[in-house]
Parts: sequence; C-alpha cells; structure tokens
Amino acid sequence: MTDNDKTTTAHFSTATPKGPRLPKLKKRPPKLAVIIGATLLASFVLGILGSWVYVRYMTSGSARTQLEQSRNIVVNEESAIIDVAQNVSPSVVSITSSVAQTDIFGGTSNGTSSGTGIIVSTDGLILTNKHVVEGGTDFNVIVTDGNGKNTEYKGGRVVAKDPTTDIAFLRIDAKNLKAAQLGDSSKVKVGQRVIAIGNALGQFQNSVTTGIISGIQRPVTASSGDGGGAENLQNLFQTDAAINPGNSGGPLVNIDGQVIGINTAVAGNAQNIGFAIPINEARNDIVSVLEKGKIVRAYLGVRYVAVTPQLAASESLPVSEGALITANAGQSAVLSGSPADRAGLRDGDIITKVNDMMINKNNSLASILSSFRPGDAVTISYYRDGGIKTTKATLEEAQN
Repeated sequence: MTDNDKTTTAHFSTATPKGPRLPKLKKRPPKLAVIIGATLLASFVLGILGSWVYVRYMTSGSARTQLEQSRNIVVNEESAIIDVAQNVSPSVVSITSSVAQTDIFGGTSNGTSSGTGIIVSTDGLILTNKHVVEGGTDFNVIVTDGNGKNTEYKGGRVVAKDPTTDIAFLRIDAKNLKAAQLGDSSKVKVGQRVIAIGNALGQFQNSVTTGIISGIQRPVTASSGDGGGAENLQNLFQTDAAINPGNSGGPLVNIDGQVIGINTAVAGNAQNIGFAIPINEARNDIVSVLEKGKIVRAYLGVRYVAVTPQLAASESLPVSEGALITANAGQSAVLSGSPADRAGLRDGDIITKVNDMMINKNNSLASILSSFRPGDAVTISYYRDGGIKTTKATLEEAQN
C-alpha cells in the first residue's frame, strides 16, 4: 500500500483526524440556553399565576359585580314598593255599609258590604266604585295614617254617582286628610309595574299587592255575582296584581305612587285577571263634584265597543282603531233624542276622532268625552259606507 493509499483511507475514516493540538478549554454552562430556559420557565409560572389572579379576582369580581347589580335592582324595586305603600296608604280608606239581604225563603235581613275608596280632597271627598255604594246605608269609613293607627268616620254619605261608568263619591266630615296624587292614565303601557291597595275580603285593610299592566282598553261585562244587574264597562286596564272582593274602589298606582286606575272588577273564572278604570275617566267627575257637588258629565248618547286589531280582523272592519257604535239585543245603539241622534250617527258607524283627538288604545271615546263640558260643540269623524265622514254635535249634561 502506498502513502497515497493511506491518505485516501484516512480521509474516509470516521476517526477524528489528527491535527494540531488545540488548547484545552474549561467546561462552562451555556449561558444563552440557561437564560432562554429561565425566561420560558418564568413566563410559564407568570402565565399560570396571571390566569389564577384573573379567575380569582377579575372573573369572580365581575360575577360578584353582576350579582350585586341584580341584587341592587331587586332591593331598589322593593324599596320603591315599600315607599309607595307607605306614602299612598294614608290616602286609601276602607268602606263598610249595611245592606238588605234576601235569603232563599224570601226573607230579608241586614248584612254588611265592604269596599275601598281613594281620598281626593283633604276635606273628606272619597272616590270609589258605584257598585260599592249602591244599595248601602250607614256608611263607615276607616282611614289609616300609615303607621297602623286607624280613625273611623261614621255617617259617610253618597254625594254623586256617575250614570255612565262605575264611579261614585262619598263624603265624610274630616279635615287635613291626605289626598292621593293622580297620574296620567293615557301614558300607561303594557308591562309596566303597578301596585294595588285595598280592603281585601273586607277584613284585611290596606292590603298591598303588586303586578303589571297585562292589557289595556279591555271591555268587560261586570256583575255583583249575587243576582244583581250587570254593567258594560269599556276601556279598562287589565292587571295581574291580585284584586279581591273588598278591593273595589281602591287605587291602582304606578311605581311613582300616582293613582292611574280605580280597581273595579275581577274575572271569576280565571287567576290574576283584574280590571281597573283609568283615572283620566274620573278626572272631570272629581272636578265637577268639588266645584258643584255633583257629577256634571258631557253626554253624546251612544253605546259602543272599542275597536281593536283583533276585533277588526274577526269582524272584517275597515279600521283597526275607533269606537264601533253597537248595542246588545234590546238596547239602542244611539239613544233617541240624544246629541248623537241629532248629529245623524247610527248603529254600525265607527267613530275615529273627536275634534283632533284620535280614538285609540290610549284614548277611548269615553275618556275623550270626559275632557269636555256640557254645551261644548265638537266635530266627530266617523267611518261609514267606505269613507270617513264628519258631523257636529253639541254635548249635553248626562242625567243621573
């Protein structure tokens, strides 16, 4: 083998070729690797710690904040209801009276009737339902001061009854009473919170119940349930605030403590379906009784039902809002000799507007007419024979 062969073999050998000796170096840790490793480890630890802190303090803090906010809403609403109950209760009275009762054998005896009223003047004028006072004598009125102290006033007397709706007035000899604050029932919306206060079952004075407005502009045929006559009522609020016998005539109030309705009826074949007369329909009555000692109400002379989209669809009516002049069998839709009769209105007409006031779910014909006085001349728009027509009527005083 030649020298060249040895060189070639060595060139392909896996052994470390011999070469010049290099100085020996002391072994040292790879600084860059250590730094990188430490950084990664620190980042990992800090990430875990940060995640724990976020979950422990940030996330749970947010949850606690939301919980606190929800709790505050509940507490604030409860506080508002408590305030309303305390502020309004002194303006709510319990009414009892003697009534003649007939037994199954035809005999008569004296019984007791109970209801509720709303103080509307500091000198003892009380707003209530007409059916609370009808047939009653010897009216006693109990006023509470809101702190459990009751004062009984005997000898209450009926001073006025509305001929067109379930509204009446009592008067007691008193001074310095707390009159209720009246709201604007035209602004009431479905779903808003309301509170009812009244003499539930005739024995639980100033009972407070809460609920919402379940519907507006409801028509109801109400009766006493004891064989008495029935009354057709229009434009009522529907509420799920519990209304029981004895609550009649009491206030339905908003969360600001303003009276927006007069509790008047309850559906006997259902649960939590009660009805209240919008307070705007009693405003003119209150003013006229305070000024003249009697109800002076403008009178048009029609019987009607409120037109709703549902009624319009079921009866194929040409408009979805208004007042459809109609009556049950045996009744006249347009009263003979009335302002409506002289104005040419007739059964089947749909009144859509009085002057510039539209009849809709927030403003019934009755509530619009209640803003006028006897002697006022009004322009009535109505639908007949495929078009809108107008006529003029001079309103008269309704007779009791």
